[in-house]
Amino acid sequence: MGKKSTRKAKKYWLDSKSNIDKIWYALIVLCLISVCADFFYHKHIEYKVEDLIVGMYGWYGFLGCVFLVLASKVLRILLMRPETFYDEVKDE
Repeated sequence: MGKKSTRKAKKYWLDSKSNIDKIWYALIVLCLISVCADFFYHKHIEYKVEDLIVGMYGWYGFLGCVFLVLASKVLRILLMRPETFYDEVKDE
């Protein structure tokens, strides 16, 4: 019969939970720094709401991405074809 493989699976740096936690915490810190930086520079606002909401541009971008994901789920339902769509033979 065939040989059993005794090789160990290669371990990548994202396989470790501690590295994933480091990335998660780094992203949180970067987001907090960007929101705090909003207090320390002069903004050229077009509408008053831009100055009222702290981190307005970050929230605007986040909500825009959420909208895109939800819209894509609706579009998937509308445009989805069966798995055998291209396999079906048309009788003439």
